[in-house]
Amino acid sequence: MSQTIASTDTSRDSLLMIAAGGVLSGVLTPLLPTLIDKISGVPADLRLALVAVPFAVLVFSVVRRCSTNPWWGALVAAIVTMIAFVAAVNAAVFIDGQANGADKMMRNILAGLAGGLTGSAVMALGIARLPAGPRDAAAWMHMLLTGTLAGALLALDNALGLDLTSFLYPAWQAGVAVRLAQALRRSERA
Repeated sequence: MSQTIASTDTSRDSLLMIAAGGVLSGVLTPLLPTLIDKISGVPADLRLALVAVPFAVLVFSVVRRCSTNPWWGALVAAIVTMIAFVAAVNAAVFIDGQANGADKMMRNILAGLAGGLTGSAVMALGIARLPAGPRDAAAWMHMLLTGTLAGALLALDNALGLDLTSFLYPAWQAGVAVRLAQALRRSERA
């Protein structure tokens, strides 16, 4: 009985540390474009992928700690995360363009939802293909839901005119990282 309680406390502490890592990476993310834009001769999508490096590092450590994937699997998960970031931004921009004529707040909400869903879906699809990745779609549903709903914070960021700070990135990255850890742990127990 005491081992179960200790395991639950350790798990809870671990998830809190992962969430704190997500908040930290989310604080760093909007600060990187000004540095990365100074790199000349690099394609725009590659520069955009480099903005996701703090979150990719967190995903690397979560995959290493919460699953039995080899080190290269964690590296692949980090690369998938960078690809997911590019896909999420492109999806948000696309939806914003498609909703042209709608109220700006509504466009931001729709773009945020689309970007959040796209980012978390690309991550789930990529990480599920790893050797120890959960193959069960139900294991990923919480991550998809969290990523999608947190994406709506894009509207708050735009309403407040935030540029170098953000509510979206810390909330999205913390939520998705915790849900990723839970999905990986769920597959390890199965």
